[in-house]
Amino acid sequence: MANVMDTLKARGFVKQVVYEEELYKLLGSESVSFYIGFDPTADSLHVGHFLALMAMSHMQKAGHKPIILIGGGTGKIGDPSGRSDMRKMMTDETIRHNVECFKVQMSRFLSFEGENAATIVDNAEWLDQLKFLDFMREIGSAFSVNKMLTAECFKTRMEKGLSFLEFSYMLMQSYDFLHLYRTRGVKLECGGDDQWSNILAGADLIRRKEGGEAYAMTFTLLTTSEGKKMGKTQKGAVWLDANKTTPYEFFQYWRNTADDDVEKCLKLLTFVDLGEIAELCKHRDERINAAKERLAYEVTAIVHGKEEADKAMSQARAAFGGEGGEMPTVTVGAGVNNIIDIMLAAKVCKSKSEARQLITGGGVRIDDEKVSAFDYCVDDARLASGVVLHKGKKSHTRIVRG
Repeated sequence: MANVMDTLKARGFVKQVVYEEELYKLLGSESVSFYIGFDPTADSLHVGHFLALMAMSHMQKAGHKPIILIGGGTGKIGDPSGRSDMRKMMTDETIRHNVECFKVQMSRFLSFEGENAATIVDNAEWLDQLKFLDFMREIGSAFSVNKMLTAECFKTRMEKGLSFLEFSYMLMQSYDFLHLYRTRGVKLECGGDDQWSNILAGADLIRRKEGGEAYAMTFTLLTTSEGKKMGKTQKGAVWLDANKTTPYEFFQYWRNTADDDVEKCLKLLTFVDLGEIAELCKHRDERINAAKERLAYEVTAIVHGKEEADKAMSQARAAFGGEGGEMPTVTVGAGVNNIIDIMLAAKVCKSKSEARQLITGGGVRIDDEKVSAFDYCVDDARLASGVVLHKGKKSHTRIVRG
């Protein structure tokens, strides 16, 4: 069996590992049950989650068994990791709705058939049944408060205040690992590197309580070469739900990846062979655009399917005037937000009456959105990052705020 850790390291996934030599031998000798947790804080996954799903996919392809843990229980508390304030408390109804949305989306990325079929579990099934005193006697007694306070996820919250509710999150997540170890033979928990303290605590709990093998591995966070988190636009998060971020918008987000980030994203977010990636990215001149288009196409195909990826690439190529072409760009000043004023500034019409006729005829779009009203406006946030004005099928102009 090929060792998946070699693949994950070569593609840049692996950040930290506990008992690395032991885990490497284990992954190379048998099928390992592992899990990653996802808290249902929204009704859609986003780009940050997608990286974890790709790692799970590589591991499943190598013969290991993925367990997708949906945090229906821990979601009632909220993970303090990476937060400067307390998360908004969610109702049971909201959590159930978000869990169902997650299940539908995740079914597109992993195989739920075969010997190492992926499994979805909800930790509300066991956390909701816990009795406080029993839990504190068995689990709380195994944790040192002094040691917990050294964890990065807690240190960043100490100045603004950390509730006991959030402080108990680490215990809940650690118990998840212990429960899955006992009931499903799970030996490995993975996740983003901001989860290192929580994951490490779970592995330590198993070794202390059961004397068994338990391992922790974290993945790099999806950031730009400048260290900023990727997956954010002026309009908000880049979602995997087509109703929140259209396939065309999704494609364009990756098509506009900075030159320095293309190779990393191809390695992390696609299945393109590493040799081919190196060939695509060895030139930092105008040929890097071909690598960006390949990245955008591959990621869109994984998330939305080949048909939507083909459609998005066709639209993008048309918008940029064909292969290798450049889209004309028009800069508009402050106060120019109305669609008719934008059309006049872009010189796609000669008069306001012609602009109204084009809108009435259904021939005007902003990005993927059809314009049907004369009072349609593009807000400043969208103009700051740029939008594409489409007139018919052949006229495409990028509009940005000056």
